[in-house]
Amino acid sequence: MVKAVVGANWGDEGKGKITDMLAQNADIIIRFQGGANAGHTIVNDYGKFALHTLPSGVFYGHTTSVIGNGVALNIPVLFQEIKSLTDRGVPAPKLLVSDRAQMVMPYHILFDQYEEERLAGKSFGSTKSGIAPFYSDKYAKIGFQVSELFDEDLLKEKVAKIVEMKNIVLEHLYHKPLLKEEELLACLHEYREMIAPYVGDVSSFLDKAMKENKTILLEGQLGTLKDPDHGIYPMVTSSSTLAAYGAIGAGIPPYEIKEIITVCKAYSSAVGAGAFVSEIFGEEAEELRNRGGDGGEYGATTGRPRRMGWFDCVASKYGCRLQGTTDVAFTVLDVLGYLDEIPVCVGYEIDGEVTTDFPVTAKLEKAKPVLEKLPGWKCDIRGIKKYEELPKNCRNYIEFIEGQIGFPITMVSNGPGRDDIIYK
Repeated sequence: MVKAVVGANWGDEGKGKITDMLAQNADIIIRFQGGANAGHTIVNDYGKFALHTLPSGVFYGHTTSVIGNGVALNIPVLFQEIKSLTDRGVPAPKLLVSDRAQMVMPYHILFDQYEEERLAGKSFGSTKSGIAPFYSDKYAKIGFQVSELFDEDLLKEKVAKIVEMKNIVLEHLYHKPLLKEEELLACLHEYREMIAPYVGDVSSFLDKAMKENKTILLEGQLGTLKDPDHGIYPMVTSSSTLAAYGAIGAGIPPYEIKEIITVCKAYSSAVGAGAFVSEIFGEEAEELRNRGGDGGEYGATTGRPRRMGWFDCVASKYGCRLQGTTDVAFTVLDVLGYLDEIPVCVGYEIDGEVTTDFPVTAKLEKAKPVLEKLPGWKCDIRGIKKYEELPKNCRNYIEFIEGQIGFPITMVSNGPGRDDIIYK
């Protein structure tokens, strides 16, 4: 049985917590896209962690953690992350890394920084983790695949070719120090030593696991609106954030994905630039930001304050539809307990007309939110385990949103811990 855990919106929906929770009954957890540019925050018996590359099921002894071929693999970051867990008493994970995954190189990170500098005020708000240059090289067919680390002749030939190409850009566009062949080769040898014990044929491993009826979780990064095709282009990430891509990024048939759990926040937040129709500002945003998440709404990777907004039914309906949602996990609902009334964005007004369909970016920039206000429940709902025990106005809020987005909310998260979950 294969299940995907993906985000409906801009990322930061609480996917890490939901994956960590579902991993209790899973055998294999796979990261299928993205790199160490975004983080998943997990709170469990070991403490609070921000994961960047490792799948969120890594805290259980019975699971195998897999880095799929679709991931932008930064090897030193992965090893720092493993060390940060084992240093705090978490057992070393059983780890399998796809021999078809490609590696983020040190020059990708430099190019990311240089390009953001060059663009200055017109930049994309990158986390400068090398992700866009990495995927650019992958699709330009000049990336380094993990399997290539084990072919020395090929490696030497490729290093010479890449240094020649990159140095032209470094010299003439960025006016920065040039790359040296011997340094790059030494770096690749170091990566080979680190990763060698973990490399394998992931697709064949998963094929066998599916034949043995193992439970497999696909974990995506970010959310629908950051997808390069279906998101708020160009303020998107560089790999597909959709569950459908899980089949490609892990190497399994698409029909094997039976459940798609799309994680949706009870309000909105976004890190980085781009259209955000239901955004709020000033004190109103500050209060929601400081009450939100566990310890406030700040990026797990960057520490940047997240942009805040009310729940956006238009964006979430679209986000869930594109994911192929079977279940919605509705998170951080407990945060809204302080409000007398809670605004919800139910439509977009664009050039005087109201729509409930999520438009392309140029129209999105002009959209104004159409808000409906629902009565708040004015109490703390943490610790409640049964749906019927939630305050009436709280249930009304959930059911109103469920009606607007048209997908079933089957899980409600009312706190940061693994057990703070209500099944509806």
